[in-house]
Amino acid sequence: MLRDPSVKYRAFPQIDLPNRQWPSQSITKAPRWLSTDLRDGNQALADPMDADKKQRFFDMLVKIGLKEIEVGFPSAGATEFDFISGLVRQDRIPEDVMVQVLTQSRRDLIQKTFESLEGARTATVHLYNAVSPAWREVVFNMDRAGVKALAIEGAKMLREEAEKRPDTDWRFEYSPETFSTAELDFSLEVCEAVQDILEPTVEKPIIFNLPATVECSTPNIYADQIEWMIRNLSRREAAIISLHPHNDRGTGVAAAELGLMAGADRIEGCIFGNGERTGNVDLVTLALNMYTQGVSPELDFSDMEEIVKTVEYCNQIPVHPRHPYAGELVFTAFSGSHQDAIKKGFEAQEKRNDQFWNVPYLPIDPADIGASYEAVIRVNSQSGKGGMAWVLQQDKGLRLPKAMQADFSRAVQKKADEVSRELTSADIWDAFQKAYRLEGAQYFELMTFSEQGRAKSDGQRVFTGDVKIGHKVTPISGRGNGLISALLDGIREAGAPEFEIIDYQEHAIGAGTDARAAAYVQCKTKDGRTVFGAGMDSDVATASARAVISAANSVLAA
Repeated sequence: MLRDPSVKYRAFPQIDLPNRQWPSQSITKAPRWLSTDLRDGNQALADPMDADKKQRFFDMLVKIGLKEIEVGFPSAGATEFDFISGLVRQDRIPEDVMVQVLTQSRRDLIQKTFESLEGARTATVHLYNAVSPAWREVVFNMDRAGVKALAIEGAKMLREEAEKRPDTDWRFEYSPETFSTAELDFSLEVCEAVQDILEPTVEKPIIFNLPATVECSTPNIYADQIEWMIRNLSRREAAIISLHPHNDRGTGVAAAELGLMAGADRIEGCIFGNGERTGNVDLVTLALNMYTQGVSPELDFSDMEEIVKTVEYCNQIPVHPRHPYAGELVFTAFSGSHQDAIKKGFEAQEKRNDQFWNVPYLPIDPADIGASYEAVIRVNSQSGKGGMAWVLQQDKGLRLPKAMQADFSRAVQKKADEVSRELTSADIWDAFQKAYRLEGAQYFELMTFSEQGRAKSDGQRVFTGDVKIGHKVTPISGRGNGLISALLDGIREAGAPEFEIIDYQEHAIGAGTDARAAAYVQCKTKDGRTVFGAGMDSDVATASARAVISAANSVLAA
């Protein structure tokens, strides 16, 4: 890299736009959306989609709710032409969907383009030619007049071909390609010339696509360019201003958002932003950004997992695990502090029980796009007590007391360090059972028990039962002011060490006839150690007794 890049690269110039209005505007409604996955996205693939994949992608776009779909470049080859004409012939285009095709400003290409749409109810033909200095001078060796003439000639051919096919409701789009790096006055001049030829009306407006064909400036400059064009375009009421931002600087979504604030009406992009170089603007991110601001994008991403599968299959490109809203890990927290905040956020959300979403680190409710809460928090060596507690709650329905969470987190941390990988819910459950002696060989194992009412002599409750000690079943009995104290008295007689219960908590797991109970005890031994126990059963008394036995085994194992 150069120590002084200014000797090779020039800063993009600012736009002279006094009293710009877009910075104080907000996006309050969805734009018109156009998916160009089947054209711009497809031409950017190492292995372009075949007809079956294009049809599958098209059907998905319709299901999402796209009403305008650029289906291809008919003059590019037989595969493109046959797919587009097949959509028309086989009546696969819903009545409320407008298909669009792209063509350069050449007679043979324009003719082929119209032929592909023979018999369509309605369609948009998208004409483009590059207008910026680099393309004029380097690619075409044309001056301004020559480039403008090319656009005018193309517009005339559009009218001619459309007039030959009056049964189709034809719509037209014109792109001054490379708009973002062209002189604004020249882009306006060419657009006005095309508008003069096509004579749009309010009822049948022309679409002017103002693309950031190559993103060369900060998004605010692109917004200035859009507002400048809108301010200066004659017959604005007969024009739809469309944006086609690319992502060369990584700010395609921001450019689109600011462009909408500048007054644009329509967005062209791809699902997950596939496209040439760094891609087109990402329609999913852009639409769900609006959604999180309370604006309906009028698109349906409620089954994001299926959309990801379809796009990955058709494009043969994986969706990055950190892709906004759609990535496998995008709602996942491994960090302990993040996990704790998310866990508390869900708890507060449940208690608050109002309609507004307010959970730390989650700008959108994962459930709104079909994601499960189980994947929100995952555990590895970076995780804290909140993470493993969340996993147990989601997977097993256990809501560990706060002190027990801290105790159990040490066991989870030890296991994570041992295996040096993310822990699964099965790993965490295994660690829980081992930490609180719920499985395997135990010193004490509760077999049967019964709790009697208060004895007349001293008013205490009586516990009787059988405990397996080693391989021997031993009958026990004890007295206390409740079940737990009576059980403690009984197991002490059977050889259990001295400890006292300092905290007891219980809760239901599930509801209805299938509900179970979970019980937790926090204990203190004679030498001052703190030990925990846990028990689960369909009966709350049995769950409580199992928690005491769990604690007794933990004391003996320590």
